Amino acid sequence: MRIDVAGHAVYAYTGARALESSLSAIVFVHGAGADHSVWALQSRYFAHHGRNALAVDLPGHGRSVGTALVSVEAIADWIPGLLDAAGFGAVALVGHSMGALAALECAARHPDRITRVALLGPAAPMAVSDVLLDAAKRDDHVAFELITGWSFSAGKQLGGNTMPGVWLIGNAMRLLERTNPGVLYTDLVACNAYTGALAAAAKVRCPVLAIIGARDIMAPPKNARELIGALHEARVVDLPDCGHSMMAEQPDAVLDALRAFV
Repeated sequence: MRIDVAGHAVYAYTGARALESSLSAIVFVHGAGADHSVWALQSRYFAHHGRNALAVDLPGHGRSVGTALVSVEAIADWIPGLLDAAGFGAVALVGHSMGALAALECAARHPDRITRVALLGPAAPMAVSDVLLDAAKRDDHVAFELITGWSFSAGKQLGGNTMPGVWLIGNAMRLLERTNPGVLYTDLVACNAYTGALAAAAKVRCPVLAIIGARDIMAPPKNARELIGALHEARVVDLPDCGHSMMAEQPDAVLDALRAFV
């Protein structure tokens, strides 16, 4: 569906089902250089099992127009406008990577709008290497190659997809190649510059789920531990032999964790 948020057309995937005002909602926020498609399994499941599901393309990403938001805080403050435009009150919020940081910050800034929050692949800090930042600034294909190489565990780079015939590495690369010029760099700068995660975590009072990939190179598990420790209430699910692209590598495990949580 397409909705107007702050005067800009925003695309959000609803699991091929119309929104129903009587149902509670779960909203999915993607990471740097991605779009709604990374949530295909999870959003579709909830849409067909008694929830309104909304997997959004952030401004400038995927099918949404406008320019990419320049900070994690800006994304966090944009989310309530999305909820208003969709007709939602308080929702369960799920974010991956950059989206996890934005979801955390949103829950801290707008507690009346978030009933619970799931953080997939979070890190504090979420530092980005100079090599990757430089390649992304030039819109160099090397940036896509680095991210793809660092986002999957070694085994999944060789094969072993749970869905036969689907190439994990190729799909991830193509998604990044579709990103509008400058958007990936803006996203990575936002991740690298965000220093408010621990302060935000201390303010969050709703239930929190953290899903951690044991083989995550993009957001190393050690960088999530202090963040998790700062949360008032947190459930942690560790996925062994899983990298940063956990929704693709271990889709069923991610879905099972979300189902148990929400």
